[in-house]
Amino acid sequence: MILLWDLPRDDPLLRVREALEQTGAQVAFFDQRALPDTRMTLTVDATVSGVLQTPEQAVDLGAVRPAYLRSYDCRRIPAVRRAGPGSALWQHALDLEAALSCWSDLTSALVVNRPAMMASNNSKPYQAQQSRALGFAIPDTLVTTDPDAVLAFWRRHGSVVYKSNSGIRSIVSRLTDAHRDRLGDVAQCPTQFQEYIPGVDLRVHVVGDDVFASEVRAAPGEGTYDDYRYAIRDGVQITIRPSILPDDVAQRCRELAAHLGLSLVGIDLRCTPSGEWFCFEVNPSPAFTFYQDATNQPIAEAVAALLAAA
Repeated sequence: MILLWDLPRDDPLLRVREALEQTGAQVAFFDQRALPDTRMTLTVDATVSGVLQTPEQAVDLGAVRPAYLRSYDCRRIPAVRRAGPGSALWQHALDLEAALSCWSDLTSALVVNRPAMMASNNSKPYQAQQSRALGFAIPDTLVTTDPDAVLAFWRRHGSVVYKSNSGIRSIVSRLTDAHRDRLGDVAQCPTQFQEYIPGVDLRVHVVGDDVFASEVRAAPGEGTYDDYRYAIRDGVQITIRPSILPDDVAQRCRELAAHLGLSLVGIDLRCTPSGEWFCFEVNPSPAFTFYQDATNQPIAEAVAALLAAA
C-alpha cells in the first residue's frame, strides 16, 4: 500500500499519483481538505501501527510501505481557518497533523520525506554547513540584526543579496542604495546577507539515485535577475532546459541528499564562469513540475518508481 497525503490539486503529488495509477500500484490518497472527517489512531511499542480513516476509506498504517506526504499547513484549510484558534476543529487538526508527523518519523516505511529530516530546511546556515562539508562552495554569508554589520559586509563585497534565514520562502533581492534607509529594520528580524555570486543557475532534483538537472538563464537580450522564480516581475523572461552535470557534481548532489536523509530534494546550484560550483539551498519538498514541464524530464515518474520499488 502506498500512502499519499495532500491537497488533490497539488501538481507534484497529482503527477506522481497518475504515474502510480498507470503502473497498477495500490494507492491510498487522503485529501487534506477532508481533515474534519479524518481520524487517526497510533500505537507505538515494539512496532509502529495505527489506522488512518475517513468515512470513505480506512488504511492500516502497518501495511503502508512507502508514503509521499506534501502536507499543507492544516491551519489554512478553509474549514479549520473558519473555525479559528481555540475551536475543537482547530485542535483536532493540530492533533491529527502531530500524529501523522509522529508516524512519519517512526515508521519503518519509506517516507518522502520524514519531517525530522526536512527540519534541516528551517535553518539555511545549517544547510550551508552541510553543503560545504560535502565539497560545494558557499557564498560568504552574514546573518545579523546589526545594521552596521550589514554596511561593513556590503562595503567588503560590493554586491550583496539578502534572503530569509529560515525555511519561509522569500524573494532573493540585491541590496541597493534604496535600501539604506530601511537597514534599521534588520534589528527586528535576523536576516541573511550573502555576497553576490555571478554564474548560471541550475535546479537539481535528486530522486533516490536519479539526478535531473535544469539549467536556468535569462532569455537572450532580456537582462539579468536576482531570483529567477520572480524574474517576470522585473520584466525578464527566463529559459529552462535540461542539463547534464559533471559526474563529480552529480555524485555530490546524491551524497548531500543522502546526508540530509532526504529521498527527494531540489538543490539550487550556481556554476561560476570559472567553473566553481556554489550551493545555495536544499528544498526537501520541491515543486518539481515547474521544471518537468519546461524540460520534459520524467521527475514524477522517477518519484513514482521510487515509491513503487519500496
